[in-house]
Formats: sequence, C-alpha cells, structure tokens
Amino acid sequence: MATTRDELEVFLWEGKDKRGKVLKGERSAKSQQLIKAELRMQGITPSRIRKKPKALFGSAGKRISPKDIAVFTRQLATMLNAGIPLVQAFTIIGAAAENPRLQKLINTIRVDVESGATLAEALSKHPVYFDELYVNLVASGESAGVLDQVLENIATYKERIESIKGKIKKALFYPATVVAVAIIVTAILLIFVIPQFDSIFESFGADLPAFTQLIVNLSNTLQQYGFLVLVAVIGSIVGLIALKKRSKSFAHFLDRISLKIPVIGDVLEKAALSRFARTLATTFAAGVPLVDALKTVAGATGNIVYSNATDQIREDVATGHQMQLAMQQTGLFPPMVVQMTAIGEEAGSLDAMLLKVADFYEEEVNNTVDALSSLLEPFIIVLVGTIIGTIVIAMYLPIFQIASVV
Repeated sequence: MATTRDELEVFLWEGKDKRGKVLKGERSAKSQQLIKAELRMQGITPSRIRKKPKALFGSAGKRISPKDIAVFTRQLATMLNAGIPLVQAFTIIGAAAENPRLQKLINTIRVDVESGATLAEALSKHPVYFDELYVNLVASGESAGVLDQVLENIATYKERIESIKGKIKKALFYPATVVAVAIIVTAILLIFVIPQFDSIFESFGADLPAFTQLIVNLSNTLQQYGFLVLVAVIGSIVGLIALKKRSKSFAHFLDRISLKIPVIGDVLEKAALSRFARTLATTFAAGVPLVDALKTVAGATGNIVYSNATDQIREDVATGHQMQLAMQQTGLFPPMVVQMTAIGEEAGSLDAMLLKVADFYEEEVNNTVDALSSLLEPFIIVLVGTIIGTIVIAMYLPIFQIASVV
C-alpha cells in the first residue's frame, strides 16, 4: 500500500552501475517504484529493494532540536553555494542524518519540493521546526535569487541564538544548583541525623536550649509532613508555569521581576537585547520591510517586557517616527543601542549596526556567565558549610550545657 507524502518509507537497495560494480545504499520514498526510477536515472540497475527493518527500541529517534535545524540550515546553505541542486542537496543531507526523525523530516520536504512546491511552502508545513521568521526569510531569498546567502544568514542567526540560550541556561543552572544542594543537605540532616540526637537528648531528661528545640521541632515536622511539603512545592512550581502560559499580565510581571534579579537580571537583559538586535538585523538584511520585521522580532526576544516594547516601537515606526526615537521612548534600550541605531538609520546600514550591537551583547553575556560561575563556586561552599555548621551547633548546645553543669 502506498504511503502518504508525510509517511515516507526507508528502503535498502542494491544494484550495479554501468561498469558492473555492485552498489548499496538506502533512500526514502513513497514506494519501491520511485526508488527504481531514481536509481535508473543515475545509471544504476537495481537488483534488490526492500524496506529497512525497524529497530525494536528507539526506532523513532530522539526529538529534533533547534541545534539540529541550525546544522541542517548550514549544510543546505553550503551545498547550494557549491552549486548542488536543491533536491540533490536534500538527498545528501537526508542520507547523512543520524536521527531518524530528522531524516524523515528532510526527506518529506524533499518530496514536496520535487512535487513542485517552493522551499518556503514545503517548510511552512512544519511550523514546529521552521517558524514564521525562518519561512519568510527563505521566501525572500527565493524571490530574490539569493537563497544560499539567506540560508547562511539564517544558519548564523540560529547558531548565535542557540548559543545565547545555552548561556542563559548555564547562568540559571548555577543558582538552581545552589538552592538544590542547600535543600538536599538540610533535608538529609533534618530527616536522618537530627532524630539520632533527639533520642539521646530525651535520655538526659533536661530541657533543651531554645535553638536546639527549634531544630528538633523542624525535624519532627519534616518527618511527619515532608511528603506533603514536597507535593506543595512541586504543585506551586507547576501552577506558576501554567499561570505564566495562560496569563499574559502574570507573565509580564514575572519577566519584569526577573530583570531586576542581581546578576541574573543583567544576563537576561543583555540576552534580550542581543536577540532583538540580531533578529531585526537578519530580517531587515533579507529585504523584509522594517515594520514587518519588527512584528517578527517581537516574538523572538524571549522576554515579554521587550516583546511589548517592540510592539510599541513598531506602532511608532508605522506612524512615521524614527526607530531610534521610538526605542528611546520605551526606556528599555541603553543609550549605546539607541545611538548605534541612529547611526545605522542615517548611514543606511541599520542591519550592519544592529549586528555589531548583537555581537557586543553576546560577548557581554559570555563574560557575565563566566564570572557568575566563578563567584558561585565559593558561595556554594559557604552556604552548605553555614547550614551544616548551624545544625551541628544546635545539636551540641545541650552537650555543652551538661558539661558546664558537671
């Protein structure tokens, strides 16, 4: 039974070329007949074609990540720049893809292009992997006849954006690690260590110091209601995430608060500025009108505060204001960014100036994250040491009192 366009099958084939040399390989297609036709067009006489058996475990492959899309875009740009036809480029890239899901996606796009669709039309059928910005840029490149150059710009854009995302995750990972380590160490001491001391204190028959009694009471509470506390914490986190997705005002509140967190807020602000500048530069350089480009940029900043500011800038620019003036009115863009934008507007090189801004803030994010990593390592040691020291002192206070009485 023939498969649909979105259900390509992978076939293993064997055949001989014009010299009689035996060749083997695998290709994706909707039927064996198409495989035979493609091989014959390449001067290969097929002798055996069969469906590739599926593995029992992990046959679906891992999910397709933004990094995979960036690599795919870079490979496609390189091949088109080398003069390789689009369909053949897809065939080569698809055959080299190790992830079965990515291979299926590439081959599905190839079939659509072979059927007469433009690359932008084929990509638009997969919005999970190719967003509106990606598709619009490809469409501009196809219409202008500079698809290879546009794909190179997209690849660079996605690589830089993913690098910034990685830096942000790294910046947030260390504080989360500090909190997690502190909570785990405290929980272990309160649940497993304190009860041992408590049984010893009961044998003394004397009143415990207030500080020690506080720690013992906390230990007893955690032993009795620890599971409920864990469920409440997890439920609160899940609830906050769900509320942020559903409530735009709450998401705006959280994003604004996050920008005011010491060090972390600085990283998030610079990352948002970098995304704004690079996305706008890439879109504008592809020939997209400034107002339309700003509409695309609003969803790419990664922060609702800057997204709303971008919408405000777009409205001001649409009514005739200069972009640098519109940016200044939001109060969110540093003077350097505003001045660079003004110079770019006056010189007619807005995209080049914005790329310089993006490069500057990406470097700032890198330096800040590296510095944060260095600062948090001793902080973790001090924090954990303080927690352990506090509990140890609380446990030994009764022993010190008994020793002083004796």
